[in-house]
Amino acid sequence: MKKIVLCPNPLRDEGLRETQTVRRRLEEAGCRVTICPMFTDPEESSPLPGTVPDLGAAMEGADLLICFGGDGTILHLARAAAKRFLPVLTVNMGNKGFMAELEHEDLDVLVKTALQETYTIEERMMLDVTVERDGQTVYSDCALNDVVVTGMSKILDITVYGDGEKISAFSGDGIIVCTPTGSTAYSMSAGGPIVEPQAENIIITPVCAHALIAKCFVLAPVRTVTVETGNLRSKLADLAVDGGSFRLMEGDVIHTQKSNYVTRLVKATGKSFYEIVNDKLGD
Repeated sequence: MKKIVLCPNPLRDEGLRETQTVRRRLEEAGCRVTICPMFTDPEESSPLPGTVPDLGAAMEGADLLICFGGDGTILHLARAAAKRFLPVLTVNMGNKGFMAELEHEDLDVLVKTALQETYTIEERMMLDVTVERDGQTVYSDCALNDVVVTGMSKILDITVYGDGEKISAFSGDGIIVCTPTGSTAYSMSAGGPIVEPQAENIIITPVCAHALIAKCFVLAPVRTVTVETGNLRSKLADLAVDGGSFRLMEGDVIHTQKSNYVTRLVKATGKSFYEIVNDKLGD
């Protein structure tokens, strides 16, 4: 019996109407289905009867994870799914939903794809990030999109290295280190290049740099990118890994490198990356 986990964002799928419809159709086809809503408010009543299942436990032994939400929901689930080598089928319930494979009206395609014995899988490179403080690792995470260092109120003095060799030093609002998947997100808005998602590169994009020489760099995947923020003094700096936040302190060093984990996205349509770019970013 095929085990499928449905992960909706209740803020996008109100009352979990679409999710419940998919659940019924999959169960009628003989699948074992678990619903794990994301971003639930403990002070609000759950749209599901009983206790909301733990996502980690639900994914054990699962064959497929289906995500209902926007890009933020996909990024939130990517890390957990990657560590279990679990394929993810994505359904856009948000606005642009650039990363989503299907739209919410594509339920027939969704169910047909979920019931297949094999899927076409697109593997997406991820990044490991650690923060070193006084010689100790104080933070570690994994990103599908990007690792962003920004000043909270004032510009930062930033130096970035590749395998210990200085690449660039500048003052500015921050710096983005991203994957090809993340190249169409914040990095693109900051003037970075668009890189095909199946490529394996590390892209470095300065944010509002106060220096003409501060340009984007596209590095080989074997590089380790190190970011230092200089003397923060009274400045506040923040590290965002796929949107999550961590407060940086004086002397922190951020290391980013290609992860051994990959996000495995299920392909259910014949749309090319170029079609998606022009369709969702063209206007």
